[in-house]
Amino acid sequence: MSEVAASAVPMPAKRRGAQLIMLALAVLMVMGAYANVGLAMNDTIPASMLTYGLSLGGLMLAAYLVLAKFAPWADPLILPLVTLVNGLGLVMIYRLENSGAKLQSGASTTSQIIMTGAGVVLFAVTLLVLRDHRTLQRLTYTAGLVGVVLLISPLVPGLGKEINGARIWIGFGAASIQPAEFAKIALVVFFAGYLVAKRDVLALAGRRLLFIDLPRARDLGPVIITWAVAIGVLVMQKDLGSSLLLFGGFVVMLYVATQRTSWVLIGILLFVGGAFLAGQIFSHVGDRFDVWLDPGSSAYYDREYGGSYQIMQGLFGLGAGGILGTGLGQGHPDLIPLAFSDFIFPATGEELGLTGIMALLMIYALIVERGLRTSLAARDPYSKLLASGLSFILAWQVFIIVGGVTNLIPLTGLVTPFMSQGGSALLANWILIALLVRMSDAARRPPPQAIQNEGLTQVFQR
Repeated sequence: MSEVAASAVPMPAKRRGAQLIMLALAVLMVMGAYANVGLAMNDTIPASMLTYGLSLGGLMLAAYLVLAKFAPWADPLILPLVTLVNGLGLVMIYRLENSGAKLQSGASTTSQIIMTGAGVVLFAVTLLVLRDHRTLQRLTYTAGLVGVVLLISPLVPGLGKEINGARIWIGFGAASIQPAEFAKIALVVFFAGYLVAKRDVLALAGRRLLFIDLPRARDLGPVIITWAVAIGVLVMQKDLGSSLLLFGGFVVMLYVATQRTSWVLIGILLFVGGAFLAGQIFSHVGDRFDVWLDPGSSAYYDREYGGSYQIMQGLFGLGAGGILGTGLGQGHPDLIPLAFSDFIFPATGEELGLTGIMALLMIYALIVERGLRTSLAARDPYSKLLASGLSFILAWQVFIIVGGVTNLIPLTGLVTPFMSQGGSALLANWILIALLVRMSDAARRPPPQAIQNEGLTQVFQR
């Protein structure tokens, strides 16, 4: 029997080999981009390229080894795709750092590689500690409490910090973090556990209006509470991004759990209506919508906080990039304010063009698709909801930030996942990826009987 157990996992071994090759290709592509930047700016290959390349390659090799040991059946595409996006973010920050762009205090390529290392550590710790993601279901209400506390913590006097007009940070001396990035994961864990327990009640239909079965009035409580919290975040913290992320994630998970289109329509009406009323009552909310509707207005262009200058500069950069871009190291992304964080997407678009940012969005879409595939393959309702919720939150965050910097929707305070400078978002998103990897491993792992039969077959073939 020991011989059977020792030879029972040939399929993961083959996939791990393919995964290692894809990881190596991702790192090589990032190093090629580094070389491109150096040659374009200084006619030489950057002296730091080897250091950054070995650092990134070593970190991803460590992540690969942990994944191969503790989640061998996980989707082999997720880690290489994340590595490519994370590496491209490092390249853009290096490019901005060496172009004279104004970076925030402590922001640099070195600090970003350090935060990437911290993210990989959290990725590994999550896989080591959380051997079965279904144990999170027992922490449903604890996760909900933690998520709400993190979300409102910037409002605590003496703890919260207001930066660029938004109160979404908490500070410890010179250091600061954005707790909403971690709150989104805790709240998705809460939503998944709560909706699995209550989905039969929430799926009950009330009156029928035209072709839609409306929910019963008594079941509107969870949506109203989540809506109130989301609007509170929008008004009190001036944070449209977290507000959209929270409420949109809940409504979509509610739809996945109940298959009721009416919940989506109610959610849209509640949020749009609440945001409109908030815009009429609170000036800082209304200013966001005014800038969105008329970013070229001189009344908004030079405003210190909440103005349209950075939006217009981002749009100019995207326009200058055109279809194929100016080329890495050959544009002027340093003219875009906050190009290292909130506006790293248009900075990238200027140098890679429409073709490059479409490829970047396709990589994000592939990561989300692998997460949704995990949701479809999951064997229990909780895993399905948790995987779909985490996948949607990632996709929704990309849409919100890309929509904001291209003026498709009002600008928010979110950052581009894995690319933007900043520790909070990077650390939280590596934890999110670890959870998806853990669920992917559980969903793809064959039943014990199938593994045993495969092992016996190999023994008899010998």
